[in-house]
Amino acid sequence: MRFACLGSGSGGNAWVVASGSTRVLLDAGFFGQETAWRLGRLGLSPADLDAVILTHEHGDHVRGAGVLARRFRLPVWSTAGTARAVARLGPFPELHAFRAGAPIVLGDLRLDPFAVLHDAAEPCAFVVSDGDRRLGLATDLGCVTPPVEAALAACHALVLECNHDPDMLRTGPYPASLKQRVGGAYGHLSNAQGAALLGALRHGHLGTVVAAHLSAKNNRPALAQGALAQVLGCAPAEVRVADQHQGLDWHTV
Repeated sequence: MRFACLGSGSGGNAWVVASGSTRVLLDAGFFGQETAWRLGRLGLSPADLDAVILTHEHGDHVRGAGVLARRFRLPVWSTAGTARAVARLGPFPELHAFRAGAPIVLGDLRLDPFAVLHDAAEPCAFVVSDGDRRLGLATDLGCVTPPVEAALAACHALVLECNHDPDMLRTGPYPASLKQRVGGAYGHLSNAQGAALLGALRHGHLGTVVAAHLSAKNNRPALAQGALAQVLGCAPAEVRVADQHQGLDWHTV
């Protein structure tokens, strides 16, 4: 099993996970042509995908979902709450509902969705498995809960939200209401919160760790890397960062 990122941040989010002949896109936060171009950097086209899986309805996660689904006849999977919220994107040729706690099996991949406390209709995050290895994809978490820790236990690779540095958020350009939303229990994890979650999940078989969904205005990659590296006991450069513009190249779990 391997994974890559088309881009991660408030400007758009999308991840590809592949095993055998199965390739799924988790979130579609870029417009259709932009998604195709970013997939091309990874050696793929939208026609190579087997499904689009949505975590929640915010624009930076669903912006291109409708166009992709209609143009390439791709099945889309979401919770019922997310499906209602993305009706604005137009009809989907094939829409499947799932709920947290019920696995989705697509070809060579199994996706286990779990509920998160983000400010959306029915948001979730995922653990993806090929039957041997486990990849945790955990952004837009709001806050860390025992069920989140339980869902992400025993993963071999982790993508963890490190959205902001609290001091940068406090003194940054956001209006007070947005600062409260981002830093609140239904917003986004800080570097320290992401590191604390990693500390609860760290084990001997954990390999790749990726910092994701970094704020362009309220964070710096070096701060996120430093926070996670301190938990791992490694050099900051060993922690990968999913970039908004460059994404992240293929990594094997």
